[in-house]
Amino acid sequence: MKANYLVAVVVVCGAAIWIGSGVFGREADHSAKPAQAEEKVVPRFRVAVVKTRQEMHARQIVLSGRTEADRRVTVTTRANGTVIDLKVRRGSVVKTGDVMAVLSDEAREAMVAQAQARLEQRKAELKARLTLIAQGNLAPLQRPSLEAELRAAEASLAQAQAEFEKNEVRAPIGGIVNSVPIERGQALETGASVADVISLDPMLAVVEVAERQLSGVKLGDKATVRVITGEEVEGRVRFISAAASAQTRTYRIDVEIPNADHGIPDGVTCEVMLALAPVPATQVPRSALTFSSEGRLGVRSVGPDGKVAFNDVTIVQDGPSDVWLSGVPDGARVVVQGQDFVKEGEIVEAVPAETLIKS
Repeated sequence: MKANYLVAVVVVCGAAIWIGSGVFGREADHSAKPAQAEEKVVPRFRVAVVKTRQEMHARQIVLSGRTEADRRVTVTTRANGTVIDLKVRRGSVVKTGDVMAVLSDEAREAMVAQAQARLEQRKAELKARLTLIAQGNLAPLQRPSLEAELRAAEASLAQAQAEFEKNEVRAPIGGIVNSVPIERGQALETGASVADVISLDPMLAVVEVAERQLSGVKLGDKATVRVITGEEVEGRVRFISAAASAQTRTYRIDVEIPNADHGIPDGVTCEVMLALAPVPATQVPRSALTFSSEGRLGVRSVGPDGKVAFNDVTIVQDGPSDVWLSGVPDGARVVVQGQDFVKEGEIVEAVPAETLIKS
């Protein structure tokens, strides 16, 4: 009986030890697994990033406009008369002071001759009477009156000559004759149109700029003008309107461009590229642009701790492959691949875009 009792005690103790070892082993395993799990935490997503740098960027805007002659004058007559000689036609090139048309005399030459004769008479009278004054035969008080008569005669001759010169219609500016609405033999009154003259050198490129871009344009700024004919020339901003257009709320800007060979015609379409004042901006690939859940335009970046952040941006200048943005922190790692698959606050693995491309 004692032997059986001892065997039973041994069996019970062995069973207890075996059961206890299993329980404690499971508890040890459970306590070790969380530690191992914490050690094996990995980012949930891999994204490609580029490190950016903020710098001063000279913005450039492209505006559509038109060319416009710097000066345009309608040449008119200054006296009545019949056109007896017409020296220009459409397309003629004239210089300042060139005779464009000659009108009939209308007795103006006779008036010059009459004024000339009166002047000679006054000169002779003054000479004779000055001799009498010197001899004491005439009162010296008459001398101022005689000299006044001479001056009046000189003025009358100058007036008659000025009227006579009105027979010739001269070009007030140099340029190209654009139209000639009269014919030889036609009777004209004072102020009648003889021709239109336009000056093509320099030429103006006229554009309209929005008020938000106006502050970046200054007088004397360089500009590149591309004409629809394919010609491209350099110019400078010569005029900036001080008042906005009531219809468009835009401001007129004139860019002066050289046109010595008259190769750029008046009134053709052109593009003007203006370099605006530099502003702090960051260059990133176009693919980096995305929208937040609220619909705001921006880029996603990855911080040193691997967390994703969203940065609201404003486009400074758009390009075919890259864009210049304001609002990106200096030195930020901007996500260029995978930005649409992560959210703000999410921990990711940031891989340089060059490394990802090579792999």
